[in-house]
Amino acid sequence: MESEPLIAQEQPAITSFLTTYLYVAHFLARWGARMWEFSVGLYMISVWPDSLLFAAIYGAVESASIALFGPIVGHWVDKLTYVKVLQIWLVTQNLSFIVAGVSVITLMFFSSLKSTNFIAFVLLVILTNISGAVGVISTLAGTILIEREWVVVISEGHPPEALTKMNSIIRRIDLTCKLLAPAITGFIISFVSLQASAMTLAIWTTVTVWVEYWLFMSVYKGIPALAESSQRRIRRSMPIDMEQSTSTPRERESLLSHDENNAELAEKRWRRKIIDWISNAPCVGAWQVYLKQEVVLPGVSLALLFFTVLSFGTLMTATLEWEGIPAYIIGIARGISATIGIAATILYPILQSRISTLRTGLWSIWSQWFCLLICVASIWIHNSLVAAYMLMVGVATSRLGLWMFDLSVIQQMQDLVPESDRCVVGGVQNSLQSTMDLMAYIMGIIISNPQDFWKLILISVIVVTLAAILYTFHLYRIRKHLFHFDKLLASVQ
Repeated sequence: MESEPLIAQEQPAITSFLTTYLYVAHFLARWGARMWEFSVGLYMISVWPDSLLFAAIYGAVESASIALFGPIVGHWVDKLTYVKVLQIWLVTQNLSFIVAGVSVITLMFFSSLKSTNFIAFVLLVILTNISGAVGVISTLAGTILIEREWVVVISEGHPPEALTKMNSIIRRIDLTCKLLAPAITGFIISFVSLQASAMTLAIWTTVTVWVEYWLFMSVYKGIPALAESSQRRIRRSMPIDMEQSTSTPRERESLLSHDENNAELAEKRWRRKIIDWISNAPCVGAWQVYLKQEVVLPGVSLALLFFTVLSFGTLMTATLEWEGIPAYIIGIARGISATIGIAATILYPILQSRISTLRTGLWSIWSQWFCLLICVASIWIHNSLVAAYMLMVGVATSRLGLWMFDLSVIQQMQDLVPESDRCVVGGVQNSLQSTMDLMAYIMGIIISNPQDFWKLILISVIVVTLAAILYTFHLYRIRKHLFHFDKLLASVQ
C-alpha cells in the first residue's frame, strides 16, 4: 500500500530531469531557426530595396518546399530510427543555415554585384533560397520527431495532464525564442549591421549543433520508452517492405505468363501499374491517411490560418521596414507578440481543464478573429506610422487566440490519431500549412507594392473568418450544440 506513492514520486523526478535536457535542446534548435526567420525578410529587402518581390520569392520557395516534401518527410521520419532522424535533422539544419548566412554576407559585402556581375548575384540569391529551404525542411523533421512523437511517448504512463503540460512548455520555448531572438537580432541590425547579424547566425549554428545532439541523445538513452518506440516503428514497417519486395516478382511472372501478345491486356496492365505506383507513392498514401482522420477539419482550419500576412513574418516585416519602422522596434513588437503567445501557453492548460480541448479551440479562434479587426481598422488610418503601429497591435494581441487554438488542434491530433499514423499525419499537416503559407507569398508576389499591403490584410482576415466557421461547424457536428444555454441562464439567474 505504501509502495505505490513512492513509485509515483520517483517517476516524475527522473522524467523531470531528462525533460529539462529535452527543453534546453529544443530551445537551442529553435533559437537559430527563429533568428533566420526574422532576419531573412530584412536581408531580402536590403538586397532589393523598395520591393517585396525578393522577400516574397524566398517565402514562396520555402513554403513550396515544405508543401511538396512535407508528407515525404513525415513518411521518412516514420520509417527511420529516432537516432538516424536526429542526426540527419541536426546536421542538415545547421549546415543549411551556415551556408545561407555566408551567402547573405557575401551579397551584402559585395552589393555592387547586382550591376557588375549579375550572374554571380543571381546565383548567390538562388543559393540563399535553396539553403534556407533545406534548413526549414530539416527543421520540419525535428518538429515532427519532438512535438508529434517524443512528447507523446514520454508522457505515456502519466496522467493526461502531463501531455497538456509538455505541449504547453514546448510551445512556450518556441515562443520564447520568437520573443528574444528577433529582439536581440533587431538590436544587432540597428546598432551594428545586417552583416553582423548574419555572422552571428552562422557562428550560433556552428557551435550549438554539438550541444543539441548531446542533449537529445541523453534524453533518448535515459528514457527506455523512446528506444522501445523506435524499434516498434521499425518492426511495423518491415513486413510492409518485405511484402512489397516479394509481391513485385510474382506480379511480373503473372504478367509474363498471360497473353503477352494481347495488346489490350498489356495496356490494362500498364495502366494498373501506373495507378498502383501513384497510390503507393509516399505523398498520395500520406494524404489518404490524413483524410481518414477524425481531426481533418480542425487540421484544415489550423492550416487556413497560415494563409495570411498578418504575422511578423517576411512580408509584414519587410512592409514595416518600408514604412520607416526601425528594425529594433519591429524586433520588440515581435517580442511582445511572442510574450502574448507565451501567455497563451500558460492560459491554455487552465482553460482546457475547465471547458475541454474541443471547446477551447472554439473560443480561441474567434478571439483571434476579434483582435484582427484592429488590423482591418488600420487600413482607414491616413497617418502611415499610426496605421503601422495599429497593425502591429492587432497582430500581437491576436497571438493569444492563435497559439491556444494551435495547442488545441495539436492535442486533438495527439489524442485521436493512432500511433502508426502520427508522423505521417504530422508531415501532411505541416505540408498543408505550408501550402497555405505559399499561397500567401504568391499573393505577395502578385501584390508586391508595399502601398497595396491593405489588400493583403483584407484577404487574410477573410481566410481567418473561413477557418473559424469551419472549426465551428466541426464542433457542432461532434457536440450537436455550441453553447450550454441552460448553464448560461442558470449563471445569470
